[in-house]
Amino acid sequence: MAFFDNPVIPGFSPDPSVCRVGEDYYLATSSFEYVPGVPLWHSRDLVHWRLIGHALDRPSQLALPDDAPSSCGVYAPTLRHHDGRFWMITTVVAGAGNVLVTAEDPAGPWSDPVPVGIPGIDPDLAWDEEGNCWCVFSNDGIRAVRIEPETGELLGGTVDMWSGSGLQYPEGPHLYRIGDWWYLLLSEGGTERGHAMSIARARSLTGPFEPHPANPVLSHRSTGHPVQNTGHGDLVEAHDGTWWMVLLGTRPRGDTPKFHGMGRETFLVPVRWEDGWPLPGPLELRSPAPELTPHPWPAEPHRDDFGSPALAPCWVSLRRHDPSAVRLDERPGHLVLHARADSMDRPGALFVGRRQRDPDCGARTRVDVGAGGRGGLAVRLDEAHHFQVEVEDGKVRAVARIGPLRGTVAERDVPAGPLTLRIEVTTTGILPPTVTTRPTGPDAAAPSGLRIGAPDTLRLGYETDGGDFEILAELDGRYLTTEVAGGFTGRVIGMYATRGAPAFDWFELRPA
Repeated sequence: MAFFDNPVIPGFSPDPSVCRVGEDYYLATSSFEYVPGVPLWHSRDLVHWRLIGHALDRPSQLALPDDAPSSCGVYAPTLRHHDGRFWMITTVVAGAGNVLVTAEDPAGPWSDPVPVGIPGIDPDLAWDEEGNCWCVFSNDGIRAVRIEPETGELLGGTVDMWSGSGLQYPEGPHLYRIGDWWYLLLSEGGTERGHAMSIARARSLTGPFEPHPANPVLSHRSTGHPVQNTGHGDLVEAHDGTWWMVLLGTRPRGDTPKFHGMGRETFLVPVRWEDGWPLPGPLELRSPAPELTPHPWPAEPHRDDFGSPALAPCWVSLRRHDPSAVRLDERPGHLVLHARADSMDRPGALFVGRRQRDPDCGARTRVDVGAGGRGGLAVRLDEAHHFQVEVEDGKVRAVARIGPLRGTVAERDVPAGPLTLRIEVTTTGILPPTVTTRPTGPDAAAPSGLRIGAPDTLRLGYETDGGDFEILAELDGRYLTTEVAGGFTGRVIGMYATRGAPAFDWFELRPA
């Protein structure tokens, strides 16, 4: 028997929505304040997924204000295929509201957004037997309204559907016609440890809906399971007739309450049918694979030498596309970033990064900040939670921003010219429970003595001409987790500029 490893899309890839066209599967995930928006994935076996583009990949589709709060932006997309076209609907918080785009090819191009004036979030699309399009959404319960999908016009009033088993925050609804029943799948309990999935069914699209007697049908709350926060799932029938669900979950580590830094990830679970009900699970980190022909894609390159005319789809930046500030044509074989703000703490900061996809990994880049420039390598959760190693005026320093506090942890003199910066994330050599921050060097402070079990340790430094890793600081990874910072995203590791126009020769992000 073949097995697969969960998560199937690791690292900050929440709110998955999936559809099948023949023997091909397509999946969309949330992107929040990062652009391009709504990553789109392709698979042939539900296990191996390849990033093929984004549904909102140009300024006319998505532009967030620089002061839009972190974890606002693009929430919970639904991806569907109907009448020969792909349809994606989502909510842009602190932006355009609910919008709908379409494409003949999921790799793009996608249409400009059509606004859909529903008063809620997490929109879903379903078509009834007469061809009417219904939008199901969350707004103090789960509601539905018939819409004209080409224009976004609402047709008639809203209908109250079913709002779960009584837990808080019923959200993420998906409506399906399967056989003689309409099934309504939703999440409730909040997207934290109490997250759960429940299901109901009705003979008519508008109800009344009969809940499953054992709701919630999937939850890991109050268990010791290594995967937590399970919910926000979407059903798909494979081309061999089996059923599966994609859903989000987290992999928290460390001492209580445990912490996750990579965000909510996409997992895959089998679905069995009992008495006319689709029941998901179990969810395991290693699980029997679908009996589909395995189709591994070529591995995503770990290193980018910036020799292409455009950045690969794995690269994201903050809130808006800015081709005048992110340049591949200014210095051959380099990515040049033109600073927009003087700190990673401020709205408008210029940052280009990739999602952390492995618990143990290392990032490296070679940067020439030039005269008067400042920039470097950062691990970012939001404006108030990030670690940086940067170069400026013949110095390299490690900087930590934790909530309202910002400080230089360590600093060294370095020769002028290009310098290779490095950050390592490790779960095997984590700081002892009595050490939360351990700077190195002659001015290193003594351990604080506070007992906190970190999920991982981040080592920040640079490489000497001989290739040795000079560690400036070892920092507690819990400060870059949702449990500390709040929000809905995960860590993104990348390059930034806060003064001048630093030029990056290459970037590398590898599993340990």
